[in-house]
Amino acid sequence: MKNNEIPYKIYLSEEEMPKAWYNLRADMKNKPAPLLNPQTGKPMTEAELAVVFCDELVKQELDDTTAYIAIPEDIRKFYRMYRPSPLVRAYCLEEKLQTPAKIYYKFEGNNTSGSHKLNSAIPQAFYAKQQGLVGVTTETGAGQWGTALSMACSYYDLDCKVYMVKVSYEQKPFRREIMKTYGASVTPSPSMDTAVGRNILAEHPGTGGSLGCAISEAVEVATSLEGYRYVLGSVLNQVMLHQSVIGLEAKAAMDKYGIKPDVIIGCAGGGSNLGGLIAPFMGEKIKGKADYRFIAVEPASCPSLTRGKYVYDYCDTGKVCPLSKMYTLGSGFMPAATHAGGLRYHGMSSTLSQLYDDGYMEAVSVKQTSVFEAAELFARVEGTLPAPESSHAIRVAIDEALRCKETGEEKTILFGLTGTGYFDMASYEKFHNGVMSDYVPTDEEIATSLSRLPQIDE
Repeated sequence: MKNNEIPYKIYLSEEEMPKAWYNLRADMKNKPAPLLNPQTGKPMTEAELAVVFCDELVKQELDDTTAYIAIPEDIRKFYRMYRPSPLVRAYCLEEKLQTPAKIYYKFEGNNTSGSHKLNSAIPQAFYAKQQGLVGVTTETGAGQWGTALSMACSYYDLDCKVYMVKVSYEQKPFRREIMKTYGASVTPSPSMDTAVGRNILAEHPGTGGSLGCAISEAVEVATSLEGYRYVLGSVLNQVMLHQSVIGLEAKAAMDKYGIKPDVIIGCAGGGSNLGGLIAPFMGEKIKGKADYRFIAVEPASCPSLTRGKYVYDYCDTGKVCPLSKMYTLGSGFMPAATHAGGLRYHGMSSTLSQLYDDGYMEAVSVKQTSVFEAAELFARVEGTLPAPESSHAIRVAIDEALRCKETGEEKTILFGLTGTGYFDMASYEKFHNGVMSDYVPTDEEIATSLSRLPQIDE
């Protein structure tokens, strides 16, 4: 098939949309380690998790045997508002780079929330409503998850309380106001509203916060209010399950035109978008049906995979959540106030951590000025302004394409464009003004944080 026979954008029909989420854990040879109760050190039970999470989501969280879980029709109805999302051939970027590589990206920014987060926000709000709850609490980094959840809660008439990482609350006021437009309350974290927040502020006065801090506050509030549960936008198995619609659609679109990617790249913070993008491809690799190269891209300022330790750790800074076995920098690690707020998490999904430890996936870290250079190039030639988080994947996709230019290899590259950056202009402004820094934690800083890990006998 000639290049010009493949359209710029490949769309599936509504009938071709996934009817079931793909649970990658069912096909993994080594299952992710279970969540542990921090008090007992034993695996969390369904009853214990149900105190924090919605009942149906707990079942999805613990299910590592069912390969396909049906998507309720009410959720598919909402998905149809913005899905299937397009698979785009980056012809202009290829031409600009003068590379023999073929570059594709799955674009998840074609909805009001501006990112992939709506794929999981809708199911989580749906199950909360189905359970008869009054509302939900959550954290958000750059604000994409908070925006998506506020939309979903508005649709299902649920109260939504969002704890937003303080540095992002200050850097991204417009995303904050969108959440309020959809009826959510938004609190900068850490705050004085919770015991956890007050403790964190006492230990780290003036901190810009982290996702781990915000998670602790949201969980505290959810467990103290009748009729509320906590919902999370990344990291958990249930979230990657919902995000598998990204990979399922991408693979279906590529199969339609006989395209097979050699390299699949995604940005990695907690792991939801990367896990969703690679899910069906990784399933094939595990079963020996096909081979792919997977690359997780994380910020050099918060390098959990590339410089972290694979151990049990708290999922949150306040140490009120279960323990998860993951690549971590330590739950007390406070990332620098970088502009990719959605990637400022101290750990990585237990599923992706297991796959990385088993050698199925690679990981690289990149500095933010390099990331914004790639973002600007992409915006100029492809016409879409990418989110800082997504731009980590763009950076490495460009690097891979340039490597193909050097070697003459005609590889096919697929990356996830998780969202748009139109509410991130303060970050772009700092880049353009030359005042953006490349903070990289020292070995001593990481070692100090890791020295505080909980002691768990495995």
